[in-house]
Amino acid sequence: MTNGNTPRWATTQRPQEVHDLFGGPPVDPSTPPLPSRRARNRGAARQARERKQRRRRSILVLLLVLVLLGGAGYVGVSILGLDLGFGGAGGSSSVEDYPGPGHPSAQVVIPAGATGADMGAVLVQAGVVATQKAFTKAFAANPDAASIQPGTYNLLLEMKASDAVVALLDPASRATMKLTIAEGLTAKQIAAKITEITLIPTEEVAAALADPSQFGLPAEAGGQVEGWLFPSTYDIEPGATAVTVLQQMVAKTVAVLTAKGVPNDQWETVLIKASLIEREAKRDEDRPMMARVIENRLDKEMTLGIDAAVAYGAGVSGTDLNNDLLNDTSNPYNLRKLVGLPPTPIAMPGEKSIDAVLAPADGDWLFWCTVNPDTGETKFAMTLDEHKQNKAELDAWIAANGG
Repeated sequence: MTNGNTPRWATTQRPQEVHDLFGGPPVDPSTPPLPSRRARNRGAARQARERKQRRRRSILVLLLVLVLLGGAGYVGVSILGLDLGFGGAGGSSSVEDYPGPGHPSAQVVIPAGATGADMGAVLVQAGVVATQKAFTKAFAANPDAASIQPGTYNLLLEMKASDAVVALLDPASRATMKLTIAEGLTAKQIAAKITEITLIPTEEVAAALADPSQFGLPAEAGGQVEGWLFPSTYDIEPGATAVTVLQQMVAKTVAVLTAKGVPNDQWETVLIKASLIEREAKRDEDRPMMARVIENRLDKEMTLGIDAAVAYGAGVSGTDLNNDLLNDTSNPYNLRKLVGLPPTPIAMPGEKSIDAVLAPADGDWLFWCTVNPDTGETKFAMTLDEHKQNKAELDAWIAANGG
C-alpha cells in the first residue's frame, strides 16, 4: 500500500530474485510465464498473414486509384482534343486528317489486290495519312481510286488523305525504273540491257537465264529463251531480281500470243518466223509481204536464204559474214544451205511482225531485197531474174555511198 504522499509507481521493496535452475539470469516472480514455442509459432504465422492481407488491400486500393485517375485523364484528353500518340493502325485518336500538303518523304508499297482500307492501313503505318478512316473516305469519294495500281510509290509525310489518293493515281509517283526492250534484240543483248538499267549484276542475270524454269518459260519454248522476252517498256520495282524481270517479259509474250488466238503448239513456230521478219524488215508495210515469201519458199521446200539467221548462228554481225560462214552447214541456222526454219527464233519479235506472220499478204513473191539501206526501201520479186535486177540496184547504191 501507499500513503497519500507516495506516488503509485514508486517501489517500496525490491522483488525477490529467483534464479533459474540451469544457471540463467535471475527471474522476476512477478513476470508472467512465457508462452510455449508452439503457441509462439502460431502467433507469428497469424501476424504474418495479417501483414500480407494488409499489403494486398493496400495494393488493390492503389491500383483502383490509378485506374480511376487514368480513366479521368483519358476523358479529359478526349474532351480537350489532345493527341498522346496512341492512335495505332487507325491513326491519331483526335487528328482524323492532316491539313497537308505534307513534307518529304515516304516510300510505300501498295500490294496487289489491296482495298482502300488496306491502302489506308499501309499509309497510316508509313506516316503518310493521319487515319485509315480519312483515307478510306477519300478513296470512296474519288471515282478513279479503283484504278490505283500495285507498286512502290514515293509520297510525302502527313498528307491530306484526298491528296494521297491523287498522288497514288499519278504515274509520276511510282518509284519504278523504266526498262525498254527494243524489237529485234537477242537474249544476250537484253541481258546486258537489264544490268545497265536495273544494276542487277551480270552474274545474276546469267544464272537466271541458265534456268528458265524459274521465270515461267513455257514448255513450247524447249528450254530456249530466245524470242520469248517480249519487246516493250517495263516498270521495274525497287528490289526486283533477274528472275522477276524475265518473268514479266515471258508473261507478256504469252499474253500477246494468247490474245491473238495462237494455239499453244504454234507459239514457237510463230515466234521463229516473226523473228526472221523482225531482223529483215525496215518498214512496217513490208512485213506481211516478207511473211508471204517465207510461206511460199517453205511450201516449195526452198531454202529461206536469210543471212540474218546465218549470222546469228555464227555469233557474228551480218557485216562480218564471209563465204566460209555462208557455206558452213554445221551451223543449224544457215538458211542459205539448210531447208526449213531455224531451230529457235533469232531475236525478239514485236507485235507487228507477229501480226504479219498471222496474216501474210497475198502474192507469189519468192525474193526480197532492200535496195536502199538508208530509207529501208525493199523490192519483192517472183523470179530470180527480177531479184537479180533488184540486187544490182542495191550494189549501185553501195558503190555510190561508199558502203
